[in-house]
Amino acid sequence: MAPGILERLDAGEVVIGDGGFVFALEKRGYVKAGPWTPEAAAEHPEAVRQLHREFLRAGSNVMQTFTFYASDDKLENRGHTQRFTGQQINEAACDLAREVASEGDALVAGGVSQTPSYLSCKSEDDVKTIFKKQIDVFVQKDVDFLIAEYFEHVEEAEWAVQVLKTTGKPVAATLCIGPEGDLNGVSPGDCAVRLVKAGAQIVGINCHFDPETCVKTVKMMKEGVEKAGLKAHYMSQPLAYHTPDCNRQGFIDLPEFPFSLEPRILTRWDMQKYAREAYNAGIRYIGGCCGFEPYHIRALAEELAPERGFLPAGSEKHGTWGSGLDMHTKPWVRARARRDYWEKLKPASGRPFCPSMSVPDGWGITKGHADLMQQKEATSQDQLKENKSSANKM
Repeated sequence: MAPGILERLDAGEVVIGDGGFVFALEKRGYVKAGPWTPEAAAEHPEAVRQLHREFLRAGSNVMQTFTFYASDDKLENRGHTQRFTGQQINEAACDLAREVASEGDALVAGGVSQTPSYLSCKSEDDVKTIFKKQIDVFVQKDVDFLIAEYFEHVEEAEWAVQVLKTTGKPVAATLCIGPEGDLNGVSPGDCAVRLVKAGAQIVGINCHFDPETCVKTVKMMKEGVEKAGLKAHYMSQPLAYHTPDCNRQGFIDLPEFPFSLEPRILTRWDMQKYAREAYNAGIRYIGGCCGFEPYHIRALAEELAPERGFLPAGSEKHGTWGSGLDMHTKPWVRARARRDYWEKLKPASGRPFCPSMSVPDGWGITKGHADLMQQKEATSQDQLKENKSSANKM
């Protein structure tokens, strides 16, 4: 049998994660922005399969099941009707991930994420029942390990980890928080300690912030765990967008979210810098989330090729640090076939009237606030007017 996730990390190996499926598939026309649910796994399996293959070719060691927001309460939230059940979506996602993982040296990770039920103040038992329903499929499909990802509140992440641990499979847990901590103000260090005590062997950050911020936050988690005398492995799966202007809530508070984020995209060279900084910080599970495309993952794998001992298959079509440009017909482009050119370049946006940073929204609300109570019914026009009115007052 191939080594599992803990065996690889215990041996000091670098594990390259995959990228952000919901954003990538939304751009390709297979996911609806707003609900961000993964019915494409059952509805358009060819699209999900192809994206898995592109990430595998780019160097990913983990095929994460496309089960983000695949809990029943999220699938039917705010009038979002489905042709498929949550079980069908989760089963299809597991099959696709396993099919592609078997084409290379990759593991399959089953993932759960935060729930509308928690935001609506449902009980611990209610929320855990939702997680249990998802992991029943993961156990049946025998995924290699489990990830509790994208949690804004460490309490809900703890509940998820406690449920995932009952399977006996390795558990990773990532929060979508920055240096300020979770939405209740629990510090990154304390969050990590709570997750490790709940049973997570791998802890870290995913989504909501750029690589620089996520690496900084994982460092804080690592310090907290070590100070508590505990042990863990660390992972980082950030955004592919620059977010220096974000507040505690992260990129969803940016006025550009979600349809005008493209000017913030990190280059492949930015990604190489991220990979090196993450590695130097002691992070060994290094991947990406929203905005990450396969070429971004390839950049991580190329930067860490010396440590891994090989390049990904996708590097067959990519010259290291632009070296393939030496075959270009134009001499001024051939002159760019060197590392120091791309490392020193400060890319222009081509948008002369646009600011370099934005002013994020600052509603400052979290679990328990009336505006965050979820519902099965579609959002009414009166509710939308109320939302707009509240936004205008901020």
